Amino acid sequence: MNKLVIADPGKCIGCRTCEVACVLAHAAQDALSKLAPAYFIPRLKLIKTSKVSTPVQCRQCEDAPCVKVCPTGALVHSHDSIQVVQTRCIGCKSCVMACPYGAMEIVAREVTAQANRRLPDGTLAVEAFKCDLCIHLPKGPACIEVCPTKAIYTIDAKVLTDNLRKKREQAAAAQM
Repeated sequence: MNKLVIADPGKCIGCRTCEVACVLAHAAQDALSKLAPAYFIPRLKLIKTSKVSTPVQCRQCEDAPCVKVCPTGALVHSHDSIQVVQTRCIGCKSCVMACPYGAMEIVAREVTAQANRRLPDGTLAVEAFKCDLCIHLPKGPACIEVCPTKAIYTIDAKVLTDNLRKKREQAAAAQM
């Protein structure tokens, strides 16, 4: 089972700390000075309405619709999650249309030699963006670490199995 990050809307206060942590976790050291609005691209999006406040991010689907529709194989199962191989992405937006959660986004970014060797530096290129569970960080997703209300947490197979068992026990107890 793929890991995933979810949020408890009952605990979320809409502070956007998760978005800031996401951007900083994925910013190259030399890009930190460029954190203008055009470079502020979190891989999760905080949704705030009069009734709910919660971050929405990739659910790392087992049978991921985005992976199925990607014509170049830019979306792959890796590290118990769905990852984007940016050098394969052509920006076709098929993944955006296929994602049932609205967690995929296509953004235009300035290409650097490290990011994409096929294009010259400074070229604008489109890339698929989504939560990657911060697999490059030893502590895991940056959004979890910084959430002041602990509304964001990781779900894995054990937690899911435990929650399912508890729900079944509650359903059985209600039958009596």
